[in-house]
Amino acid sequence: MTADDCDAVAALRIDGWRWAYAGLMPRTHLDAMSVEEDAAQGRARLAEGDGRVVNVVAERDGSVVGWGCYGPCRDEDAPAGAGELYALYVRPEHVSTGVGRALLDTWLEHAAASGRSPLLLWVLKENARARRFYEKAGFAPDGAEEPFDVDGVAVPEVRYARPLSRGV
Repeated sequence: MTADDCDAVAALRIDGWRWAYAGLMPRTHLDAMSVEEDAAQGRARLAEGDGRVVNVVAERDGSVVGWGCYGPCRDEDAPAGAGELYALYVRPEHVSTGVGRALLDTWLEHAAASGRSPLLLWVLKENARARRFYEKAGFAPDGAEEPFDVDGVAVPEVRYARPLSRGV
């Protein structure tokens, strides 16, 4: 991903939130999200990055249709050497076309090659579609849960983990 991708990634990310989290988060919060602000934050994160966090886009016919972000795990209770998939979003019209799986496979290979294991991620507890996707890819809840509050509404998250080896 480059700074030139930030506008497309921000639009994809916000469209993804609005689609995936409809009914799980307050509509007012989702409607208030700004592509411009998100893109500016994305450019700033890229410019300030130290190489530990890696962003990848998936393209079809020259358009960004997916995005993922990976790096070292931020959780204090995570095993030493764990990696974390911070985000994985696919344009709603490209869900179930293999884009998400291709991005996930990229992270699994990258994490295994860099010696990061397990690979962890957080997902909304009520996001059944995402949970099925990660479970099909070999992830399982590891028992950790986090409260997450959006505009006064509880939307708890659960942590998923998948051990990795050099062969993924």
